[in-house]
Amino acid sequence: MPNTPKILVITGPTATGKTALAVAVAKALNGEVVSADSMQIYRRMDIGTAKVTPEETQGIAHHMVDIAEPTESYSVAQYVKDADCCVKDILRRGALPIVAGGTGLYIDSLVRGIDFDETASDPALRAELSAQYDAVGGEEMLKMLAELDPRRAAKLHPADKKRLLRALEVYKLTGKTITQHDEESRAAPPRYDAVTIALSFSDRARLYARIDERVDKMVEAGLFDEVRSLLDSGIPEKCTAMQAIGYKEAALALRGEISRDEAIELIKRESRRYAKRQLTWLRRSDKVNWIYWDEKPDLDYARRLSTAFFDAKN
Repeated sequence: MPNTPKILVITGPTATGKTALAVAVAKALNGEVVSADSMQIYRRMDIGTAKVTPEETQGIAHHMVDIAEPTESYSVAQYVKDADCCVKDILRRGALPIVAGGTGLYIDSLVRGIDFDETASDPALRAELSAQYDAVGGEEMLKMLAELDPRRAAKLHPADKKRLLRALEVYKLTGKTITQHDEESRAAPPRYDAVTIALSFSDRARLYARIDERVDKMVEAGLFDEVRSLLDSGIPEKCTAMQAIGYKEAALALRGEISRDEAIELIKRESRRYAKRQLTWLRRSDKVNWIYWDEKPDLDYARRLSTAFFDAKN
């Protein structure tokens, strides 16, 4: 891909040192960091998201952090649109974009340049389909979709109203199924030529222990106070941002439904499960350059190795 802009991606499961490595590599390669974390986009959600602090940035520019209110509905399509603007601006200024974070869908969608075709939307049609769904039920709507796009219908549940209506809306507006849109996106060349570095621990138990340690530090730093402050400010407990790991469990404790200790254990358990899903996502690709830690991250070693991986691609 000689004419495709080159970027560096630093990813991996939670608590593996992505932020520190991104800063170190940025300092070495004249880079700027573009966050790929679906929760660090929200303002006032700092402790539970392990958001990079001004001290941790060490003067390196960080983009896609603190760009939305917790009440906003922020989609992967919006992320690709906003992050792509950041990446292009960094390239235009002659610096290296370093996409760093653990949200695999955000990273893949940005690198591949998926066109979510947000213009294929008609509020009137969506309202009509919604009324039809309410009248005939999800089963009938799913049968309707199955006649148009059986592959997408097979992936959906009748109760998944949002995705059902979106699939029908796209077909009625464009004449193409969402399955066809996805296939065309996958067939298109990637928007960026990415060198991907993934961090993890050679011993899964060590990774889980590090996750537990991070949760304990979040609690000590005031996680429960942060969640209380968000709720007291009027942030709805049911909004998407407040369903994030750490926030949902803390809210349950603050409401008295579980104890504080139970909430902490739930946060640890869900964080470990999330890390496992992140690893599964990453291992689908054979183009990932893995760096495995033993007892703890060796930042200098990882910086040198990451730089070597990137240089080898140029």
